Amino acid sequence: MARILILHASVGAGHRRAADALAQAFSRRSPGQIRVEDVLDYTNPLFREAYAHSYLRLTDKLPALWGYVYEQTDRDFFRFATELRTLVDAIWAWGLRKLIRDYAPEVIVCTHFLPVEVLALRKGRARLTQPLYCVVTDYAAHAFWAYRDVDRYFVATEEARQQLVARGVAANTIACNGIPVDPRVTVPKTRDEQRQAHGFALDKPLITLFGGGLEANRVRVIVEGLIGQKIPATLVVVAGRNRSLLAEIFDLHSDGPVELRKLGFVDYVDDLVVASDIVITKAGGLTVSEVLARGRPMIIIDPIPGQEESNADYLAGIGAAISIRLPQHVPFAVTQLLSDTQRLSDMCNSASRAARPRAALDIVETILSDIGERPI
Repeated sequence: MARILILHASVGAGHRRAADALAQAFSRRSPGQIRVEDVLDYTNPLFREAYAHSYLRLTDKLPALWGYVYEQTDRDFFRFATELRTLVDAIWAWGLRKLIRDYAPEVIVCTHFLPVEVLALRKGRARLTQPLYCVVTDYAAHAFWAYRDVDRYFVATEEARQQLVARGVAANTIACNGIPVDPRVTVPKTRDEQRQAHGFALDKPLITLFGGGLEANRVRVIVEGLIGQKIPATLVVVAGRNRSLLAEIFDLHSDGPVELRKLGFVDYVDDLVVASDIVITKAGGLTVSEVLARGRPMIIIDPIPGQEESNADYLAGIGAAISIRLPQHVPFAVTQLLSDTQRLSDMCNSASRAARPRAALDIVETILSDIGERPI
């Protein structure tokens, strides 16, 4: 009957989705209490505003500057800045210490490095007795993730494991289980069933563009190019909660062989992935892991410099995706892939080989085994 605390930080959506996936896995495997919390809710409001919004503003408005910061802080020479930031975080995160004291978890799992920074410091000073776990949610492990006083790390790749080891993390504390995605992706689904369920044609390719995290004007360029192609296909554009994107493409319609569907927020993203022949998306760690879990090939567009570029490089390296910098080149890439069935099949196979749909369940089973709990 373990009491589990899962901590994330609301800096982008992926860390929360990883935390929720782990919570779902824990609920399947153990009858204990599970609590998911945003660590930023337990910091000083000024710190919360500065921490979250500075990242979002940098990646949105000044991505090149963020890329520079990411690269520079990943070098050992700049590690002193990370240590200084750890001390600052520990001072500001007084609410987190109160949460742990009041809730008294038996296990703490982090899907963002901010709570790891605070808690590893306390663990190193013997002020934290609970086992501390860290789940890296990208395909590379930046120096921000590396702390010696973490009981166990879970990473997606051997490269990420080696990066942590090079930064002083003990190799025997690192497991390559993958990035945790919703355990429901382990439920078999077929492409035709999902197309029928959502009213898509069975006899022509389906391309899904997840555009919620992309600049609206760049999505428009992609959509205009695709609906102008001379191949029969269905193009589904998912805007999510990005209302400006729907407004940007409101006037776009297709009278050619490419049928255009425009969607806002949907609760059947996994169904769309299964139904698709090609998925066009950004390179967030959780998003691409969900697509890999269904064995679908990807076209990566506009990766954020830093962690998303690393994710895009990994996907291209294993043959599961192609990465394109300029949106006007996406339609050509789509038509080339659809005309080369062997290449498309090879990409699907590469995605399936790299997929870790059971990552959340495997991570949870390892944690429960560590603390002597027998999974149900």
